[in-house]
Amino acid sequence: MTDSTRLAAGDTAPDFTLTDQDGKTVTLADYHGRKVVVYFYPAAMTPGCTTQACDFRDNLGSLAAAGYQVLGLSKDNQAKLAEFAANDHLTFPLLSDEDLTVHHAYGAWGEKNLYGKVVTGVLRSTFVLDEAGVVTLALYNVKATGHVASLRKKLGL
Repeated sequence: MTDSTRLAAGDTAPDFTLTDQDGKTVTLADYHGRKVVVYFYPAAMTPGCTTQACDFRDNLGSLAAAGYQVLGLSKDNQAKLAEFAANDHLTFPLLSDEDLTVHHAYGAWGEKNLYGKVVTGVLRSTFVLDEAGVVTLALYNVKATGHVASLRKKLGL
């Protein structure tokens, strides 16, 4: 399978409807009129993904004060996301994209180098959307550690 098409600044973010960790339906269009940070991570309860999720959790106040809503997406099922949220006190929506439709739409699935081996999988990626749902930042292959600090700097926060 080849890489999905990558998004870039100026692209309209593909809409989606997914289920969150509590079983609620979340649609990107519900956030129209608000700025949104959509981030893709490989797997709940793994060291890097936990570091990144807790970093977003710890910065939610400042991101919300600047008008941003955070949405985390992975291929994990709703039960695993519920456990992840409970274990790490994550208070933002974690969305289940088990069939990878949204990952492909955002270019967050494809070939990557893992310990010197080329594999196909989730590309740790973050997208910042404006109030109209237009991508203002598209960041691929981000590092889990320090990512939120880097993102805040790019957003001028």
